[in-house]
Amino acid sequence: MSGLADFWNMYGSQIIQALGPHLYMTGISLGLGIVVALPLGIILTRFPRWATPIIAVVSVFQTLPSLVFFALVIPFLGIGMLPAIAVLFLYSLLPILRNTFIGVRSVDASLVDAARGQGMTSWEILMLVELPLAAPIIVTGIRLAATYLVSWATLAALIGAGGLGTLIFQGLSNYDASSLMAGAIPAALLALVVGFFFGMIRRLVTPRGLRAEVRN
Repeated sequence: MSGLADFWNMYGSQIIQALGPHLYMTGISLGLGIVVALPLGIILTRFPRWATPIIAVVSVFQTLPSLVFFALVIPFLGIGMLPAIAVLFLYSLLPILRNTFIGVRSVDASLVDAARGQGMTSWEILMLVELPLAAPIIVTGIRLAATYLVSWATLAALIGAGGLGTLIFQGLSNYDASSLMAGAIPAALLALVVGFFFGMIRRLVTPRGLRAEVRN
């Protein structure tokens, strides 16, 4: 316990200081990803012939190594928080877009037909039938994106955006294992907390009849 206390006394203030930018980058980029990818995924369910090419284009962002991606945006956006958020936003798109499309498309067609037979409009069917049933799959995509972003945000320190990666790279450059752990352990714990948080949301949005089928 004394070793843990000494560790916190040495790095606690740096961890807290680095945590703010890390959460900011992750939160903003995830929010932008939801705002863009979720509606786009819904639109693609209405125009499925466009789904494969658009998802393929978005998946290109996932294939680029993180360091290469950060380097590519520097000539256009410079260094700091802005390019970091831009790259993380692009990384967040695929899991949210793909899961939204799959989730809505997987809703039983007979349920949609029954709702239409009751006189519901297309908007009402989407909001009251399709999205509620697709919600667990959609939230799973958001959960994947969020946990990925927490990890990838550590690399943003290389372009001056701050975050927990600052401590990690400080430890690597100085051959200081304590500093390395001061960044790596909080980042890992943060990813676990974020995953647990969205796992709870997924259970809450799962229709009661489907909860027994949904597992973490």
